[in-house]
Amino acid sequence: MKKIQAIGVYCSSYDSVDDVYRKAAQETGKLLAERGISLVFGGGRHGLMGEVANAVMEHHGRAIGYMPKHLEEREEPNKNITEIHMVDTMHTRKRLMYENADAFFILPGGFGTLDEAFEIITWRQIGIHEKPIIFININEYWTPLQDLTHNIFKEHFALQEHRNCFIFVKTVAEAFEALYQAPEPTFEESFDWI
Repeated sequence: MKKIQAIGVYCSSYDSVDDVYRKAAQETGKLLAERGISLVFGGGRHGLMGEVANAVMEHHGRAIGYMPKHLEEREEPNKNITEIHMVDTMHTRKRLMYENADAFFILPGGFGTLDEAFEIITWRQIGIHEKPIIFININEYWTPLQDLTHNIFKEHFALQEHRNCFIFVKTVAEAFEALYQAPEPTFEESFDWI
């Protein structure tokens, strides 16, 4: 696998989540910083998003955020990170996160997290990229989604060859282990396809 320089992390922006998820987000940020891997994220100060970014910065890492201007009041940009970019739309945010990340970790989150996750999975499914996508199934949060994906393949709503588009792991440490076991991409990516 080529050297991973930046990981896009999708996760919740809500502060109301349980501490088990907060601890996982903090561990993710710490391990990113310790490995010299930049965080690419949605730029928010709150929720798991904020926990990951703050942990990266506390451990002398690099965090780059992309936040749509219309979310500035709702999500509040994290100004204590390496770079915060205010962008025009959600689509721009997702495109820039895609372009600037070598892989993606999906921590627990809600509908926005699912939107981002499914878009990056779909782009891999249709051949736009071969970047690793890893769901971190903290506290079995993603188990119902894992069951659904098994059913999608079982009922032939996706090709069996697309099973390798993403994986589920149980811990943050396992996510990093899986990352370095991912195969080398077989084609040159083209951002023009998006």
